Amino acid sequence: MTVVFLDTETTGLSAAAGDRIVELAIVDARGHPLINTLVNPERSIPHSAQAIHGISDSMVRRAPTLDQVWTQIMQVLSGNHVVIYNAAYDREFLPDRLQCASQVSCAMLRFAQVRGQWNPRYGNYRWHRLEDAARHAGHVWSGDAHRALADSQACRSVWRWLDKQG
Repeated sequence: MTVVFLDTETTGLSAAAGDRIVELAIVDARGHPLINTLVNPERSIPHSAQAIHGISDSMVRRAPTLDQVWTQIMQVLSGNHVVIYNAAYDREFLPDRLQCASQVSCAMLRFAQVRGQWNPRYGNYRWHRLEDAARHAGHVWSGDAHRALADSQACRSVWRWLDKQG
């Protein structure tokens, strides 16, 4: 089993409301990209989302749809331990698609637990932005935050820092 780190960028915050993935990246344990692709969401990207990640309709117009790249994504994820920062969010956009992974872990939840900001009695935690957790972990950004490749690499740095904490 290998650990891989996944991140997505989306058209909005709610898959239930019809928002979709516009970019997906997966990096290996060394931070090297295994997949880094724009995804055609088959709908327009609201300006509010474009303002966050900088991905426009023209950028994804000729990109493959999620269904078109899913076989490749599944090959990378199958049997591996997938780490996602705020896994609950990304899982919402990949329903039933992460079953091929041997394990899925949330780096944000683990970060809150290690920082002592997890309340097991109530099952809640203090939410930390990836940028803050990455800064705490000493991550050096090689790309723009809120792009899938840079964020998956930041997630990797946070996870490695967490591993060192015990």
